[in-house]
Amino acid sequence: MTPADDDKFSLRRGTLSRTGRLLSLPAGAAGRAGRRLGNRIGGMDRASAEAQSREQAAEQLFQVLGELKGGAMKLGQMLSVFESAMPEEIAAPYRMRMRKLQDSAPPMPPSRVQSILATELGSNWPSLFSGFGPRPVAAASIGQVHKAIWKATSSPVAVKLQYPGADQALATDLRSLHRVASMFAPLTGGLEVKPLIAELVRRMGQETDYAIEAASQQQAAERFDGHPEFVVPTVRLHTPHVIVSDWVDGMPLSRAADLEPEHRNAIGLRYVRFLFAGPREAGLLHGDPHPGNFKVLPDGRLGVVDFGLVESMPNGLPEAMGRLMSMAASGDGEGTLAGLRAEGFVRPDADVSATELLDYLSPFIEPALAPEFHFTRHWMRTEFERVNATVRPGGIATQLNLPAHYLLIHRVWLSGIAVLAQLDVRAGFSGVLAEFLPGWQVERG
Repeated sequence: MTPADDDKFSLRRGTLSRTGRLLSLPAGAAGRAGRRLGNRIGGMDRASAEAQSREQAAEQLFQVLGELKGGAMKLGQMLSVFESAMPEEIAAPYRMRMRKLQDSAPPMPPSRVQSILATELGSNWPSLFSGFGPRPVAAASIGQVHKAIWKATSSPVAVKLQYPGADQALATDLRSLHRVASMFAPLTGGLEVKPLIAELVRRMGQETDYAIEAASQQQAAERFDGHPEFVVPTVRLHTPHVIVSDWVDGMPLSRAADLEPEHRNAIGLRYVRFLFAGPREAGLLHGDPHPGNFKVLPDGRLGVVDFGLVESMPNGLPEAMGRLMSMAASGDGEGTLAGLRAEGFVRPDADVSATELLDYLSPFIEPALAPEFHFTRHWMRTEFERVNATVRPGGIATQLNLPAHYLLIHRVWLSGIAVLAQLDVRAGFSGVLAEFLPGWQVERG
């Protein structure tokens, strides 16, 4: 492999080069605006011109974020989860391309793969396997996965390799993305990307250290061993840049949207049950709930194949979370306000009334009160627009605060709901809270 080829498939690229590619996204939006005007002058009707522009925007977004990988693609994966909150005219052309970002990207060539394995596992690495697929079966933001046969057990395994320079690329991308975050509004329908980037910055070291990921995955595998609903693959071997774990064969969760309602609803319920069961059963909150990390096994169990982002919760979810939600659900505005202040959710100088707070929180509580709730894209977009309307000078959203130890919980909660809306799931969310959320004591309707 020549130095040029090596650089092409390494993420070790200069800041200017990667930033330039990222800046091409908002710059491309400006260019498309000019072409729309030209098309209108040339006789194309407005709807056709705008539809063409959105298709071009979606194609460019997928190309840039997918090819750069690193933090760029990680942001793309996060956006793909929240597409259900975007206006339909923006979300529709993005949907299929964004879904690809959940489990695919341009792969490294076999020679590069062999070089990484030799560096990480030693020159005799082929002796560990009785078969090794040279082409990846999945490729994501900072690594790609190959299917192989583990010689010691004669069983299939997933070999996850980190792209060279992933840590540097992640840091470069996140700095660049933070600087241009406000320019992404036309590409995301107003979805605020700065909080997503901030969360990636906080977790950057954890994301790129496969030793940490392997330890979390093995902890979950042992705690869920023999579980009737969930499967976490056992880790066979790991280094800071390679993880070898048991193979999980199943249908990607994203394809559940095409199933019959009864089957789709059961899968969606199992998905959200895992997100809540993790802290209690395994002492871990799975922090990256996009569909590419989940497989539906033939027997109906849910396989979880990525633990790159987790938070240790040896005591389960915070009891205050369920207790305060219960107060809000029962209409105790004063108690809810006092409790949120004590937990740090309300800014010390905020002037918020109990009635205003309950009005703001009630739609968030809505799915937890019904025996069954239908999560739809329309409902998700309506709530997104409502919350956006409160982010204004003096609005209630500007007077609330999110304590650090709730940041990942909050993102997992919103991401999980967004995925349920993508899948169009009708399920008993209230029953999940009753089983897994400490402090939740509201009677089901």
